[in-house]
Amino acid sequence: MNFDARKYVITAFILLVGGIYTIRLFYMQVVDDTWTLRAQEIAEKRKEITPPRGVIFDRNGKKIVSNRTYYNLMMVEDNIKKLDTVAFAKLLGWTREEVRNRFYEIRKGEGTYYNKHSGKTTSNYQKIRAYPFIKELTLEEISTIAPHLENFPGFYEEVTSMRNYPFSNGANILGYLSEVTREEIDEDRFYKPGNNIGRSGIERFYEKELRGIKGIKYVVTSALNNAIEPYADGKYDTTARQANPLRLGMDMLIQAYGERLMQNKKGCIVAIEPSTGEILAMVSAPSFDPNLLVGKRNISLNYPKLATDKNMPLFPRPLQAEYPPGSIFKLVQSLIGLQEGVITENSGFPCDKSVVGCHNHAMATNIQAAVQYSCNPYYYAVMRRVIQQNKKKNMFADAELGLNKWYDYMLSFGLGKSLEADVSGQRSGVIPNAAYYDKWYGHHRWAFSTIRSISIGQGEVKLTPLQMANIAAIIANKGWFYTPHFVKSIGRKGPLPQYKVKHYTKVQSKHFPPIIEGMRRVVNEAGGTARMARIDSMIVCGKTGTVQNPHGKDHSVFIAFAPMHNPKIAIAVFVENSGFGGTWAAPIASLMIEKYLKRKIKDKEKEKRIIEAKLSNIESLPSEVENQNQGD
Repeated sequence: MNFDARKYVITAFILLVGGIYTIRLFYMQVVDDTWTLRAQEIAEKRKEITPPRGVIFDRNGKKIVSNRTYYNLMMVEDNIKKLDTVAFAKLLGWTREEVRNRFYEIRKGEGTYYNKHSGKTTSNYQKIRAYPFIKELTLEEISTIAPHLENFPGFYEEVTSMRNYPFSNGANILGYLSEVTREEIDEDRFYKPGNNIGRSGIERFYEKELRGIKGIKYVVTSALNNAIEPYADGKYDTTARQANPLRLGMDMLIQAYGERLMQNKKGCIVAIEPSTGEILAMVSAPSFDPNLLVGKRNISLNYPKLATDKNMPLFPRPLQAEYPPGSIFKLVQSLIGLQEGVITENSGFPCDKSVVGCHNHAMATNIQAAVQYSCNPYYYAVMRRVIQQNKKKNMFADAELGLNKWYDYMLSFGLGKSLEADVSGQRSGVIPNAAYYDKWYGHHRWAFSTIRSISIGQGEVKLTPLQMANIAAIIANKGWFYTPHFVKSIGRKGPLPQYKVKHYTKVQSKHFPPIIEGMRRVVNEAGGTARMARIDSMIVCGKTGTVQNPHGKDHSVFIAFAPMHNPKIAIAVFVENSGFGGTWAAPIASLMIEKYLKRKIKDKEKEKRIIEAKLSNIESLPSEVENQNQGD
């Protein structure tokens, strides 16, 4: 008996059968779309239950984002039999033409699919699938429709929910939802037509944490595709689970108060808890009520108005506006100078106005006085020593070495790069290095004298208000920070891991006390530039800035922290087109600090002055600010 021959015959037979099955399977799955449609039809017996979106609380347990029940009028075209479009249109309060157009919109919205193997183009729309015919109906609206749906097979009501914002504040922080696109459905199988997804703010950043876990319900259907009973008595069904709540570090009382202080003004406020990095408030002015962008109908009505408003309420200034910081930048320059050893705490420089303009004040004989008086010539002298340390014989090579070292310090303060807070749409600001100036002037064609305006936070330097507030937090902590973030805890798990990591600057903690003392003098001593930021029975440490604006009135900026010992709040205030930093930004910051720490305001006249002030100018350009200021 020839066993070898039999072996080859059996092997060939197995390979032949396997090849036939492989070809048939390829044809069914790739070439022939009808098998895909059958699989989808079977899958429609598996009903997905979408849970309500996770709720959001502030640091004090106030519910600031919740859900409100709405209804969708759903349709399955395969179940629609002899639709009386005239009667159906009358029920909806539509015209017959509007009903027909809605069917067309749904089909068109699903797009098409091209099968590269068969060369066929087919619609993604499936008659067996449920689609929302009308979304976001209120209880009153669905109540007039639902009792009559038995006359219109293929249509049914579905309970859904939409966001609700109990407070009309924090729109740029919280963000909004809108309907998913076909591309998003293809990328993530969690979504189905008509579902919503976070588009901006916290709603976008924490989309996966907020959407929850879908439930599954299996049903047995009749020949007419009607559900008649749960499959296997519900044995394989799973329950939809709402996401754990998000608990923010934000204080909604302070957020609302900040928006009130900034009414009729352009600019922003950012407040951070230094010990945790939690963002207490982030005001972008002008702002808007987040309820204006709840649901497709509201978005269609309100978004175009907000987008074309010259005051740019949709523009998140704290995250995306890049402003020259002005004299608040001198704090960081002081620290770098001390760390580099090019100055000491007792270094003094004359206020030589022939070098750069400055206001009248006593000579800054030490670093505390330099901060207190905000002396421009002092910081030109400091920055010259940082940049030109005579470590290279060639002046231009020496400047290149010094500037790149300075740049590394700046990066350690979180400047010149995105801080990566837990909200979408952040910019990095601008911190120039040697490569930056090489592009402008050529390699070894510039030195300190070319770039000296960066000494006082002008010229090419730009920061976001979030970065400005973080500088105040770093100084309050004497050299370290947590990345600023909104979410204090996801359920009971705490914040995301990256917000538990301490970041240290390249400046040792021993250099911070003299700078803090200078900031104390700015607010609390004669000759300081922020006397209007004083608060009774509390020591506020701050620094003003007046940013020159070639397009109009100067901008007012102030950063601070309080109390001086064991700081609880660090803050940055930027008011566009309002002039001197101590006149507007400083008192706004003091009111925010007092409201947060004491929950009430003692100086009602100061509060009234700020609230009633109208400083906005819609023609201003918020980020195009250059040149040199004249001190503070």
